[in-house]
Amino acid sequence: MKRIVIAAAAVAALALAGSTPSFAQVGVQVGPVGAGIDFAPEQRTRIREYVVRERVAPVTVRERLAVGTRLPADVELRAVPSDWGPSVSRYRYIYSNNHVYFVDPGSREVVHVMD
Repeated sequence: MKRIVIAAAAVAALALAGSTPSFAQVGVQVGPVGAGIDFAPEQRTRIREYVVRERVAPVTVRERLAVGTRLPADVELRAVPSDWGPSVSRYRYIYSNNHVYFVDPGSREVVHVMD
């Protein structure tokens, strides 16, 4: 019985380890940094000022937003202004709960949260 449990645990561990590369193929690094996006302090300031100056309407979403959250189809994604930098130009964004969320437009998944 002990061998069966150990064998099952080993198979499960191998299955999980084997699934990790599939995330890498998507091209989005999910985690605390999210999508490899890194902002200099002046970029963060520029983005915050834009959201305030343009009076970007906050989006209300029922679920808690975090990296990996898939947004519903009825949530409007906004185009990223070019002066936010080339590292985020391929994404869209929403503003909610005083955070800017960068979203992959193809999958509608949050890839980075700027607090």
